[in-house]
Amino acid sequence: MGHAGMAAAAVLHLRPAGAPPAPAPPRPALRCVREDERAPVPQDVFRRVLGTFATGVVIVTAPPDAGAPDRPAGFACQSFASLSLDPPLVAFMVGRTSTTWPRIARAGVFCVNVLAAGQEELCRAFAVSGADKFAGVRHDPAPVSGSPRLAGTLAWIDCAVHAVHPGGDHLVVVGRVDALGAPDGEGAPLLFHRGRFR
Repeated sequence: MGHAGMAAAAVLHLRPAGAPPAPAPPRPALRCVREDERAPVPQDVFRRVLGTFATGVVIVTAPPDAGAPDRPAGFACQSFASLSLDPPLVAFMVGRTSTTWPRIARAGVFCVNVLAAGQEELCRAFAVSGADKFAGVRHDPAPVSGSPRLAGTLAWIDCAVHAVHPGGDHLVVVGRVDALGAPDGEGAPLLFHRGRFR
């Protein structure tokens, strides 16, 4: 049941018995916000205020591609979310300047590794640019994409790139979920809040 269906059900239960059905509310018109309608927000204020929202932390990985046939790709990400149940979709956001994203895009597949509490150092290793991020990191191939599935994580989600949308200085990457699991799903997650791991 979508939002409209849930709203209609709520109205049904709140209406007096025998009353005629209420008309459906009109749907709002959707449009893009123009540049001249945006209030200027200083980046430091934006970062500080949005930092009050605690997020989980994941590492997005992809198998080796033609540009680096002997090296998988991966980066740490805190902007990940479930998106849809039918079809099963997830999303993550990546900066347009990321050097890892083009490799994931070329592979066309990725695995989201949900980090557990205590995996701060693993996250930091994948947050740097240019280093061999997989050195000493235990992993095996995810069952469908072959993307690295990192050991010790709370969960993994094996995906194919479904769509990519522009979002300012970031890209919104939508993935179709092909397989997933939570081998240690009962553990505590690694959280990021106000610029610190929690």
